[in-house]
Amino acid sequence: MAAERASHKDGGQTQMSATSRSADGAAMLTSHQQRFLETRRVVRLATADARGAPHVVPVCFAVADGTLYVTIDEKPKRRSGAPLKRLRNIAENPAVAVVADHYDEDWTRLGWVMLQGRADILSVGAEHARAQALLRARYPQLGPMSIEALPVIAVRVERVVSWGDLSVAGLASPAQGGLNQD
Repeated sequence: MAAERASHKDGGQTQMSATSRSADGAAMLTSHQQRFLETRRVVRLATADARGAPHVVPVCFAVADGTLYVTIDEKPKRRSGAPLKRLRNIAENPAVAVVADHYDEDWTRLGWVMLQGRADILSVGAEHARAQALLRARYPQLGPMSIEALPVIAVRVERVVSWGDLSVAGLASPAQGGLNQD
């Protein structure tokens, strides 16, 4: 089992942990990282074009089986007919990163998880439908939207790095509808 170093804070003490890999080589989240991601409502998706020019946007997401999914929704965000910059970038350069973070004025409570990998753009098929269902379940706002024909970004997680306080004590969970300081 391959491992990479990742740090997190648990109970106020910094600990080093190994990020495990599944049999197919995909990075596996630790339980701390998984719980931390579950409490986040928004992550930042970083892409770069063929020249390496970066582009970062906040996105809604769901994670399943070593893949992070992002749907394109119906919110207005582009010129008519032009693909979104994130989709154009992934078509040119599939290497991406995603960051979930927590900010607190008490800097002992800062923490983040970064997922790095390669992105695929799903337009149809069983995985596309599964991803859309996961995202609809996590975000009721997607319910009335017609997203079935819209693409899904599938980030195949290859590396996980985390730092800081990943405890979720005191953080509102999505089910509580609470405010997270993302």
